[in-house]
Amino acid sequence: MQTNDAPTTTEARGIMLAFAEQTGVSSSRNPPRRYLWTDAHAVCNFLSLYRRTRDETYLRLALSLIDQVHAVLGKHRADDPRSGWISGLRDEEGGNHPTVAGLRIGKHLNERGRHDAFDERLEWDRDGQYFHYLTKWMHALCRASAVTNPSKFSRWALELAKVAQAKFAFAVPGDTRKRLRWKMSIDLAYPLVPSSGLHDPLDAYITYHEIAACLQRSGRRDALPALGGEIAETAAMIEGQRWHTDDPLGLGGLLFDTYRAMQLCAAGHLQNVDFVTELGQASAVSLDAFVQSARLQDPAQYRLAFRELGLSIGLKAAPGMASLVAQYPGHFAESLGRDIEAMTKFSSVGETIERFWLQGEHQKTQSWQDHLDINRVMLATSLLPEEFLNVMDYSTS
Repeated sequence: MQTNDAPTTTEARGIMLAFAEQTGVSSSRNPPRRYLWTDAHAVCNFLSLYRRTRDETYLRLALSLIDQVHAVLGKHRADDPRSGWISGLRDEEGGNHPTVAGLRIGKHLNERGRHDAFDERLEWDRDGQYFHYLTKWMHALCRASAVTNPSKFSRWALELAKVAQAKFAFAVPGDTRKRLRWKMSIDLAYPLVPSSGLHDPLDAYITYHEIAACLQRSGRRDALPALGGEIAETAAMIEGQRWHTDDPLGLGGLLFDTYRAMQLCAAGHLQNVDFVTELGQASAVSLDAFVQSARLQDPAQYRLAFRELGLSIGLKAAPGMASLVAQYPGHFAESLGRDIEAMTKFSSVGETIERFWLQGEHQKTQSWQDHLDINRVMLATSLLPEEFLNVMDYSTS
């Protein structure tokens, strides 16, 4: 067995093993504590550890976590009068199609009823389904398929994409383009937050292409329904949009999407090179604006680690972007190369974020402890980002 004792691997290994035990993945002493966004990153982290060390312990943890997410978040809550799979399927069939009706967020409080008054503060703590969490889980399933080869993972990603687009997309009077709702009820019957997320259509468009590539690799493209309609619908949503953001988590997501789009484009799965150029330009401008804001100078208690770590993860994509430009000369616009060069100059920002949140004194703050699982898992993703950032690396060697 190959081993890698680099400090980052050792640090991430400790974080992820503790996470697995304390949230019930590896220990039956602790009840499952599942949260879809965190778990999507965690699956990728375990796959990264497996790739780095070749220790199958981490592969088993990744697969166990996938099963547990489906068994918990694919079913109704314990405090809900409904029971069983959200889809309403019988147990065995539901287990074969665990994502066909979406997946719960995993919030502490039950969802708001259809006729209950809206409370913005409480809504952050209420369950339901988030579109941008579902796309992260689609990505995690594609990475599991890439590493392990079973086609069930790509099929589950496809079924999740189909229901997400069908239920979250809605028509706007006077506009030929649909939009995506931010949050839906657990059964996807009614919107909980009808407004649209800035990057949700972008994330969907790229993730659907990723799933199509994943299906082709697994040999299931002709055996399953295509995503052409969903891709066309989201392509219309993103046309002419601006993607600039000053939010560190949103900026990290923009960098993540830019790198995924570049990989798909280089592999021939995405044809819109101009679109990739636009993403690179928006990423570079947004990154410069964020750095100029000096928000990383605030004390730890006033900062949210997981949002900053999202940026740190995204910045880890810059070397991969530069490598693709060098590997495919003439394929990408020259301006994209310049924008990527500008991004790489800010690599120290990600390193600064990592070092800050690795310090024990900063992990004692209330802001860290209040979001413990998501903070530590995203810190681990920043330390070993390869599986989370990859789309087209299908090697299992």
